[in-house]
Amino acid sequence: MALPRFSLNLYYSVGQPIDSLNSVKVYYNGAIGHVSGRNMSNDSYNLGLKYQCVEFVKRYYYEHLNHKMPDTYGHAKDFFDRNLKDGQKNTKRDLMQYRNPGRSKPQIGDLIVLSETVFNKYGHVAIVSAVSDKEVEIIQQNPGRFGKSRITYSLQKRGNNWQIDNHRILGWLRKE
Repeated sequence: MALPRFSLNLYYSVGQPIDSLNSVKVYYNGAIGHVSGRNMSNDSYNLGLKYQCVEFVKRYYYEHLNHKMPDTYGHAKDFFDRNLKDGQKNTKRDLMQYRNPGRSKPQIGDLIVLSETVFNKYGHVAIVSAVSDKEVEIIQQNPGRFGKSRITYSLQKRGNNWQIDNHRILGWLRKE
């Protein structure tokens, strides 16, 4: 079965695959706050709450990149350590961390971290699925009932820094 690209999540049931990246599926979650239990790997690694955004990015890093994060808990906004400078190691995630704007251009596979909002106090995480000199496409799980699994943001180089044009994007993390 071919999965739809850029799916608009209106006609799916919770737990239904709606997209994928490198054979790692994105599942529909319904409302942003819906939880369907915890997802654990076969070796008892905590992947997160089923069908939340954190579960997808951790499952993607685990299955596709063979990466286990030392800190297996936390909300999406907790993935970005605001005390680190651009290009420093985020030891809780065992990933390099880059700020938005920052000197490193986002790459496919980077984990994008968005800050919290009035309507979502947990923040959001997604994965860069495509990048050019002018745009960044992300793939995400749990964007809400009316959100899409993939969205594109404008990318600009300003001086020596790259910036994704979305004020909520704190930065990106990368497996080196």
